[in-house]
Amino acid sequence: MENTLKIQNLKCGGCANTIITQLSKLDGISEVQVNNDTDEVSFIASSENDLETVKNKLSQLGYPIDGDANSLPKKAKSFVSCAVGRMTK
Repeated sequence: MENTLKIQNLKCGGCANTIITQLSKLDGISEVQVNNDTDEVSFIASSENDLETVKNKLSQLGYPIDGDANSLPKKAKSFVSCAVGRMTK
């Protein structure tokens, strides 16, 4: 099933690269795309459980779903994820 999630802390292509790389590693997730202009992540998940896995992974990377708590540690983690994404392009 196709899903689109609005996320927080998305800043640049480095962020997008990290998100695409990390979500693509998850079982049951495919066709990951990130739109920096709308702060959205789109992907195909094979089940409802996979959708929850994606939400949790995004939060771990520092990109919580819009409306979820966006603590200082999550914001800091997004900067680290961004930097990693820039280095691995």
